[in-house]
Amino acid sequence: MDGYEKLEKVGEGTYGKVYKAKDISTGQLVALKKLKLECDEEGISGNTLREISLLKALSNNLYIVRLLDVKQTENKKGKPLLYLVFQYMTSDLKKYIAGYCCSNKQIPPQIIKRFMYQICKGVAYCHSRGVMHRFSNLCGLDIIMTLWYRAPEVLLGDTHYSTAVDMWSVGCIFAEMCRLKTPFMGDSEINQLHVIFECLGTPDENIWPGVTKLKDWHIYPQWKNTELKHLVPDLEPSGLDLLS
Repeated sequence: MDGYEKLEKVGEGTYGKVYKAKDISTGQLVALKKLKLECDEEGISGNTLREISLLKALSNNLYIVRLLDVKQTENKKGKPLLYLVFQYMTSDLKKYIAGYCCSNKQIPPQIIKRFMYQICKGVAYCHSRGVMHRFSNLCGLDIIMTLWYRAPEVLLGDTHYSTAVDMWSVGCIFAEMCRLKTPFMGDSEINQLHVIFECLGTPDENIWPGVTKLKDWHIYPQWKNTELKHLVPDLEPSGLDLLS
């Protein structure tokens, strides 16, 4: 691609591929996100254009990875390709946590506080611009959540959820940093809710008005509400207050 030299592929998913690359004119390392385009009669789809618009609008925040450039080109068959050029990050939170797991050490509280501050500032900025992040995972914190970080209201099929779904994901990340393990690891949407409710208690109308009307709520046993302390036993009271 003109202006950039691909160095290596660093990721791949349903969205496309991500490459570590170098800006030829400056020598700056960047991340190239090659999008899988679903073209309509007018060219690039509306969803892709909206994503680019949002990324540009959010790129001036210190706590959000910056979108540096957008490049449109064609493959050998003449089909359009779109590359999003981001600032390059040498690692991600998943790899950082894995490093502590391998060394059998806990992440120091001060570092967890620093990460949580940065994540919350970035999410707060998204919300201030009317954007819900909807975390995918710790590798990229990208659009549309993976199962383990998905909020119960989304899993139960509620179509009128709010920015609270992001705060659930932030809480899951917080707990994971504290215990070096994802707090809720289901293998399907139904099982994910089973794991959450068994751990924290099944919500009812007293704590969540309208929950009994949501899809599949009735299939779950009525587990008693439990304290968060058992989930993160080493977390200090102020941390538990934040997590709750």
